[in-house]
Amino acid sequence: MDKRGWNKIFRERFDKHEAELHWDYMSLYNDENAFDYFVEMLQKAYKDRSRTLKAIDRKRLEDADWYKSRELVGMLMYVDCFAGTLNGVRDKLDYLEDCGVNYLHLMPLLESPEGRSDGGYAVSDFRKVQPDLGTMEDLAALAEECHRRNISICLDYVMNHTSEDHAWAKKAKAGDPEYQSRYFFYDDWSIPDAYEKTVPQVFPTTAPGNFTWCEEAGKVVMTTFYPYQWDLNYHNPTVFNDMTDDMLNLANQGIDIIRLDAVPYIWKELGTKCRNLPQVHTMVRMMHMVCDIVCPATILLGEVVMEPSKVVPYFGSVQKPECHLLYNVTTMVSTWNTVATRDVRLLEHQLGQVFALPHEYTFLNYLRCHDDIGWGLDFDYLNSYMGSGEVSHKKYLNDYFTGKWEGSWSRGELYNDDPRLGDARLCGTTASLCGIEAALQEGDSAKLDAAIRLDVMLHAFMFTLSGIPVLYSGDEIAMKNDYSYHGDPLKADDSRYLHRGAMDWEAAEKRHDTESVEGRIFASLLEIEKVRSGNEVFSSEADVWIIVTGDKTVLGIGRYYKGKKLAAFFNFADEERTVPINTEGSFKDLLTGKGCEDGDVTIPSKGFAWLFCEF
Repeated sequence: MDKRGWNKIFRERFDKHEAELHWDYMSLYNDENAFDYFVEMLQKAYKDRSRTLKAIDRKRLEDADWYKSRELVGMLMYVDCFAGTLNGVRDKLDYLEDCGVNYLHLMPLLESPEGRSDGGYAVSDFRKVQPDLGTMEDLAALAEECHRRNISICLDYVMNHTSEDHAWAKKAKAGDPEYQSRYFFYDDWSIPDAYEKTVPQVFPTTAPGNFTWCEEAGKVVMTTFYPYQWDLNYHNPTVFNDMTDDMLNLANQGIDIIRLDAVPYIWKELGTKCRNLPQVHTMVRMMHMVCDIVCPATILLGEVVMEPSKVVPYFGSVQKPECHLLYNVTTMVSTWNTVATRDVRLLEHQLGQVFALPHEYTFLNYLRCHDDIGWGLDFDYLNSYMGSGEVSHKKYLNDYFTGKWEGSWSRGELYNDDPRLGDARLCGTTASLCGIEAALQEGDSAKLDAAIRLDVMLHAFMFTLSGIPVLYSGDEIAMKNDYSYHGDPLKADDSRYLHRGAMDWEAAEKRHDTESVEGRIFASLLEIEKVRSGNEVFSSEADVWIIVTGDKTVLGIGRYYKGKKLAAFFNFADEERTVPINTEGSFKDLLTGKGCEDGDVTIPSKGFAWLFCEF
């Protein structure tokens, strides 16, 4: 490899990783020519990177832990739902700043076919923005303005599959063997049937099976998610090279956080579950090194929606990191289980595992997102003290959150309901699941007060955890379920659109009216954000532990950092609770300023307390 003529900075970064990068690449592909092409592609991506972005690279190299700041607050949104277009989002940046948001996650916006896009996750061109949302130039302009305002942008990168309308797929349909080799094509069903013996189905009710017959090609193609999403064959080095190049192109548009969608699925081996295989970790590690070399301001967020034992390995190791960020999905699911059961024991158990992880591991914490809530709970632990089976417990949760359970205030809908297996997932906005929708419909002010307290308490809990808290767009003003999707033939079969409604800008205008529901939620969240960003006890380096309250309805969390201590309590009960603080120090409430001299704290139903002590 002739390095003469290389840019000095690029060469220094490449030399740092060359041995490991070459070893990993050859372990997968054993193809020196493909590796040389790969390196040339990295050089070109670095050369194409703008001076402005290279300046951000240098700044973030001086503060490598920038994404661990307690001042970061995220918001997740669909461009079309929030503001119509990318330029519309740019026009609304004042609103985001008003919300205290400085981490903006834009849902999939690359070109995908209408009606066969799975919400944008079936990409037909990784170099084009969906035309009705804008252009790649609009995306770069939005990123530039966000950077001027110190807002980072996150964008989904769908690397497991392409749309059947992608240029590669079209050539594969036409019979080109080179392009068929970029997917998994088979002449008959013998090998696909062998895969089906070990590979679980992602959507057994709406998209059963992992393969689809392609009439145009006269062959079977692997389609893990939906028939129109064709799995990429990463055994082919051309696929890895070109997909990495497309990822770097997004980084060069100014994207700060690349969300690797469905990353556990990207390597396939016959006779396995095709999940979490060692080669996946090799690929993600290489992608981390690629970013270090070409665009160190860009970091990787892994979408790993699995149990903690499967999630944590995607951080890699301190010496060989993979993803910079991962979703704290188990905490999200366990939180809603706690809302329905009023029992914090499972949540305590799960949080204890998270709190025991190294401080270097950074999670995104969230209450709701664009997707459904799948009940991936630790049922062995849950059943050890509740005694209910998995099927019956899931039924209770789904009945509770759809309002079928007597006394429930929640309003949600089921997704992928499978009566045969007694399984279903859940959809709904935070406000509707907390009971705000029902209380407003019934005109019950007491119920409304309690529902608002629950909504705020859950957000306060999220902000108590180390990592980046991410709001789902509309939650800051308590947006309720949008049932209009039932009348749209392109959406009616997908209940996830229940919580993917258009931003209610009339409601947003009420955010500073503290007599309104919108204003009460908005003001409370802003206060929580302000307190968190202004107090070192919320540092990512803080020690965090469970405080034993002796009350199964009250969760206690302790934090300690440089002589500062926080004792946080969250009451999931329907009644007021008094519990011992159970940690040394003279505490005062961070929000009210009131002291707690007797060692006990009283918390209203669905309420919380942030108690602070400085030594």
